[in-house]
Amino acid sequence: MKLKKGKFVVFDVPEFAAWLDSQQIHRYISLVQNHHTWSPSYQHFKGDNHFALLAGMENAHIERGFSEIAQNITIFPDGTVAVCRALDKIPAGIKGANTSAVCIENLGNFDAGKDAMSAAHRDAIVQTNALLCTRFKLKADTNTIIYHHWYDLDTGERKDGLGNTKTCPGTGFFGGNSVEDAQAGFIPLVKEAMMQSSRGSSVEPENILYRGKVSAGVLNVRNVPDLNGKVLRRLHKGVVVAIYEWNGDWGRIHPSDPCWVNRNYLEDA
Repeated sequence: MKLKKGKFVVFDVPEFAAWLDSQQIHRYISLVQNHHTWSPSYQHFKGDNHFALLAGMENAHIERGFSEIAQNITIFPDGTVAVCRALDKIPAGIKGANTSAVCIENLGNFDAGKDAMSAAHRDAIVQTNALLCTRFKLKADTNTIIYHHWYDLDTGERKDGLGNTKTCPGTGFFGGNSVEDAQAGFIPLVKEAMMQSSRGSSVEPENILYRGKVSAGVLNVRNVPDLNGKVLRRLHKGVVVAIYEWNGDWGRIHPSDPCWVNRNYLEDA
């Protein structure tokens, strides 16, 4: 059922899994953020207005000063998964936890007593988190899968619900929004989904030699460790990359594919 309008692409979960496997992502990812949109909520979803809701969210985010829609991924009540901001772009989801994160917005208001999460939505949220953990070789726990509620809105520090916080992703999200709630009601489901998937059978950390942050305005990714190499894509300032191999001043930023950047334009992450 893949649907596309402009940069927004809406998949069912199996299509999203295949798409994610096919992507060459150069940004280092260590966190998966979970949010609820609060508004729009279930009452705004009509079953066929995915793109209108995405456009509305993007307009609201631009009005708040963002360059585009804040989240990388939106998951809808019918179980569909939309790719919004490119995965190689840093999201604008949680102050203090954006640089190495993928941001998921789950459409709805999941504070206690509000939207009752549909079975399709519940399954898609679990499966999407599992797919992202597997794709980026993350252990599913509360150090990698995080909630907005755990971060202080003023300082960007993780305080696990203390300080000035939002309820996001909702006081009723998979049993609650605390760290303990996530450990009891959400993380085990993600782990089970990873185990049931063949993709989860060989999740091992890669041999990362270095993590660096792009210090230049734009950094070219080349197909060989040489200034004459073909430019594959460009990474923007602030993006964090992992180095898996050094070749002189060049670092390979993909576990296996020839994607090289010059270390002179990186700073310690």
